Amino acid sequence: MKKSVLGTLLAFAALALLLVSAGIPTAGAATTKDGDLRVAGKCTRASTSKLKLSRENGRIEVEFEVDQNRVGTRWTVTLRRNGNVARRVTRVTKAPSGSFELRAVTPDGPGADTFRAEAVSTSGERCRAGASF
Repeated sequence: MKKSVLGTLLAFAALALLLVSAGIPTAGAATTKDGDLRVAGKCTRASTSKLKLSRENGRIEVEFEVDQNRVGTRWTVTLRRNGNVARRVTRVTKAPSGSFELRAVTPDGPGADTFRAEAVSTSGERCRAGASF
């Protein structure tokens, strides 16, 4: 194998290992035709979560949704941008779907911005999703 091909493969493997160890999903991410990035999150119980990142007037719109199919559950939600807390709020699941959404618009810094969202319910269930955009 040529040296440059081997170097490329090693760099790709190192990047994949870094993303996995940082808890950023590498599978399940999809970019839509309008450039939005959608990532399926993971929850410790039966709930589901997803993260959507999109460009909005030179900024980045972040939407994090948790669907529990149960109305009235309180969740503490933390959104991090590049490791720093961008928002920390409390949300309650609402009818009819038993879900909530956190929407935030953040500055679009130079290079890729990494977002990680985590929600913790009063019962201790955790939902997480993350991506770079």
